[in-house]
Amino acid sequence: MSNRPIGIFDSGVGGLTVMREMIRQLPGEHFVYLGDTARVPYGNRGAETVCRYALNAASFLRDHRVKALVVACNTASAFALDALRDQLDIPVFGVIEPVARQAAEHTESSEIAVLGTRGTIRSGAYKHTLLNLRAGLDVHSIACPLLVPLAEEGWLEGNVTDEVLARYLTPIADTATDTVILGCTHYPILRNAIGEATERLPLATPALLDSASATTAAVAEQLGDAGLLRGDDSGVGTRTFCLTDLPERFAATAELFFGRPLDGECRHVNITDDPTSTTE
Repeated sequence: MSNRPIGIFDSGVGGLTVMREMIRQLPGEHFVYLGDTARVPYGNRGAETVCRYALNAASFLRDHRVKALVVACNTASAFALDALRDQLDIPVFGVIEPVARQAAEHTESSEIAVLGTRGTIRSGAYKHTLLNLRAGLDVHSIACPLLVPLAEEGWLEGNVTDEVLARYLTPIADTATDTVILGCTHYPILRNAIGEATERLPLATPALLDSASATTAAVAEQLGDAGLLRGDDSGVGTRTFCLTDLPERFAATAELFFGRPLDGECRHVNITDDPTSTTE
């Protein structure tokens, strides 16, 4: 069981920022990444649709005998985590609770801003999780739909990106926010621009937290306690990248999120709308 891969699922390429961190901290593990690039984005979809898509992905990865599933998509984590845990008999990790816990422990002002897609913000998942972790927090939830296309186009800096961020961050300009959650796996590659945008606001520079390191720590702890990790002395693990569509610019975009060229097999797959079956 410990030699089986860890499955990572996202609606597109953003989850590669989570996979990159997991490989950095757990280099001995095998990984299978599934990007549902044919149906991206999830952030503007309804809850039932997102849940159905997530179950499709889980079925595909279950057929690859993964020992754990990481839902590296904030929208899917918000809408589908309970259904996935009911469906699977392996550990299932979302990306919301780990970073929310980190933020709740970090903030001194008790004011936290959450930047996310429309779907994630609409779900209220971050606010609900944060308030369950620490009552009395003031959570500022901000939908930032333009940040995903900016990230995928590689517009990580410049006047357009600065103007978009200035508009999105205006609601927290006069608050005591000291912690900002980057509530989408695309956003870490915009970290520098987001950090500079917060510095231009009339508030103390807040900490920017993303889900990659927090989620990796949760996975390492739970799988380690269960004796399900391969360990660093097992050699470097394999990496397999599966995509439901292969866009023309995928390699360049993926490299931007992964931080280097993809170091593993990359192939096109089909997943059906029947959560009990998949085809390749």
